[in-house]
Amino acid sequence: MQLYINYFAINLKSQMQYKVAFFLLTLGNFLTSFVTLAGVWFMLSRFNEVEGFTFSQIMLCFASMLMAFSLAEGLARGFDTFPRMLGNGEFDRVLVRPRGIVFQVLASKMEFSRLGRLVQSVAVFCYAIPNSGVIWTWDKTLTLCLMVLCGSLIFFGLFVVYAAFSFFTVEGLEFMNILTDGGREFGRYPFSVYGRGVLKFLTYVIPLALFQYYPLLYLLGREQSKLYMAMPVIALIFLIPCYLFFRFGLRRYKSTGS
Repeated sequence: MQLYINYFAINLKSQMQYKVAFFLLTLGNFLTSFVTLAGVWFMLSRFNEVEGFTFSQIMLCFASMLMAFSLAEGLARGFDTFPRMLGNGEFDRVLVRPRGIVFQVLASKMEFSRLGRLVQSVAVFCYAIPNSGVIWTWDKTLTLCLMVLCGSLIFFGLFVVYAAFSFFTVEGLEFMNILTDGGREFGRYPFSVYGRGVLKFLTYVIPLALFQYYPLLYLLGREQSKLYMAMPVIALIFLIPCYLFFRFGLRRYKSTGS
């Protein structure tokens, strides 16, 4: 843990060497997410609700998804830029160091400019939590925390899968952005609005709905079963095949010779 903290401090210090650039990148991330938020607001100002969800309830969903993605993207940036590590030969040095490979890749790159999205998600939470109509008991507070924490781990798993494909292609496969950046964009609304087929796919194949849609139903009192509260934790099973696929790719790794 101490080593990770050291990596964290080094990454933060290096990015703060150019404070103006860091501020502009952070502002850019904030404004990009703000455009998405404005789109939701404009639509809900014309239609009072979507699939029975009010604007405040959708904002609760939007904030949890945005915060989960921001944490994963900011702290697991090493896996998102993994193809570059393979291409320039840096991964060869990772293999000979006496530390876990996953840990080294995870700690190699952190993107603190994603703080802009994180700040916006906090601001949206400040609006949505008191206005969503949720009666905040201890179990619902815990559910919201699980949505964010487990959601960030699921996005982390998707970044690991993206990195694993690079063992076979060297270059990253852009279709994975459909599940990472696309998951964040589509996740601004409860996944049920996209139809039963999409909801089933995001439940049984890529479990984004397990930490977004089902616990949201529990928060809003539409489902009383504690199973809906535990759905984000159940979704963490997804991390097992993500890790196994990464190990599978690692066994077939061949150096680029750079």
